[in-house]
Amino acid sequence: MFEVKNEIDFTAAHEGLLIGLFDKPEKFSGILEKLDEKFEGQLTELVKAGDISAKFKNISKVHSFGKIAAKRIWFVGLGKEKEFNFERLSEALGKAYKAIKGSKLQECAVLLDSLTADSVDGLEAAHAVSETYALASYQFRGYKQKSNEPEKRVEKITVYSEKNDLEDIKASLTVGLAFGNGTNSARTLVNIPGNLLTAKDMAEYAQQLAAKYDFEVEILDKEEIEKLGMGAFLAVNQGSTEPPKMIVLKYQGKEQWQDVIGLVGKGITFDTGGYSIKTKAGIVGMKTDMGGAAAVLGAMEIIGELKPEQNVVSVIPSTDNMISGNAFKPDDVITSMSGKTIEVLNTDAEGRLVLADAVTYAKHHGAEYLIDVATLTGGVITALGLHTTGAMTNHETLYEQVLEASMEAGEPMWQLPLFEKDKERVRNSKVADLNNSPGSEGHAIVAGAFIGEFTEGTPWVHLDIAGTSTTSREHDLGPAGATGVMTRTLALFVERFEPIEK
Repeated sequence: MFEVKNEIDFTAAHEGLLIGLFDKPEKFSGILEKLDEKFEGQLTELVKAGDISAKFKNISKVHSFGKIAAKRIWFVGLGKEKEFNFERLSEALGKAYKAIKGSKLQECAVLLDSLTADSVDGLEAAHAVSETYALASYQFRGYKQKSNEPEKRVEKITVYSEKNDLEDIKASLTVGLAFGNGTNSARTLVNIPGNLLTAKDMAEYAQQLAAKYDFEVEILDKEEIEKLGMGAFLAVNQGSTEPPKMIVLKYQGKEQWQDVIGLVGKGITFDTGGYSIKTKAGIVGMKTDMGGAAAVLGAMEIIGELKPEQNVVSVIPSTDNMISGNAFKPDDVITSMSGKTIEVLNTDAEGRLVLADAVTYAKHHGAEYLIDVATLTGGVITALGLHTTGAMTNHETLYEQVLEASMEAGEPMWQLPLFEKDKERVRNSKVADLNNSPGSEGHAIVAGAFIGEFTEGTPWVHLDIAGTSTTSREHDLGPAGATGVMTRTLALFVERFEPIEK
């Protein structure tokens, strides 16, 4: 896919050449000056005339007219250098790749040194080049009848850099591509409809990952789940004809099984709301209610590719939430794996129920730090909109590490409060230890507070991706549909994790 060269070759017959331009009043210098000489100063004239623009995300395509062997040059505007960072580079590259894809090229080259500045070095730019290529070129073909005409896409990218070590650039390109591909895998899982991605299908997907990356895998079936007393998980599955699966993947990157990170993802493959049924408009799109599970599986793919020196256990409770004569009901009282009893006041607050048992089971497998990811509440959308993931924690030091990873990944989050009065609300039941839905006020907060009851003091961060897991419109880094959000954040967090003194 990627080939790296130090010496820039203007005699190479590339189909396209991608170059970054900063918006500054200086004359061309370095390699751009050499390129302008090949064009007898005409590139400078095109900039002056406004035909080539360095404004942020502006794409200018210039025919080479035989001045160099490459057929066309794509100039991508990087904007002001003082505003430049990794996220802005990714956005600009994403738009450029979409333009190149529209031209149906199968090969192109990138001048890496033109994409760097004081704020983004060559290795970071190389990561962006490969990660963004994967993200921006992603497409979910769906289930329409396929055309016999083969899809044309870029199959090879030559990366030129005179300022960086080739092996270092290759390594960064490999890492970036792993992050992009893992995110795309999560996107595809979320985009698949519920009739084609059942709990059984998700378990089989996890087993494929385990076989590819030599993970330890455990898939609990209904009988085993019953033996372990996972009553909260089983209650959600009661109305379904599809049996539940508790999916566990273990990656051991250290000699001893210690400092174990637990990644827990909500895997509701379709959510009707149960007897607290959703509206006819609200029920559409509920195939995406396993976005947390998808993010965890995507992160595990990245972990399998890069093999960090960490220990990780991922736990995914997977089922659908259906209505039948056997389905659980409001007013039911159920018993979780932890032994805590729960009064069910809302069957559409099912995600926190399955996560309760999954968190307990992650601790059973030795998890000393917990991160749960879930499309949990509409309340987080009301609070934070569609671009920001809601977060809650019982441990600020752990949260800071997750936050740093999210900022680096370009997946913003915002911490919601968790006070004792929020905890008291979920403990307020006359017939059980907890209730699963104390009301609509602060809905996202009390949902997180409920999950927190099962951490029992283990350092924990909760991520509510209900607003960020999908998008209704195309963007620079991908199409409308699933975003794969938190996949990269989780993988970065694991990669950079520093154990916390207890």
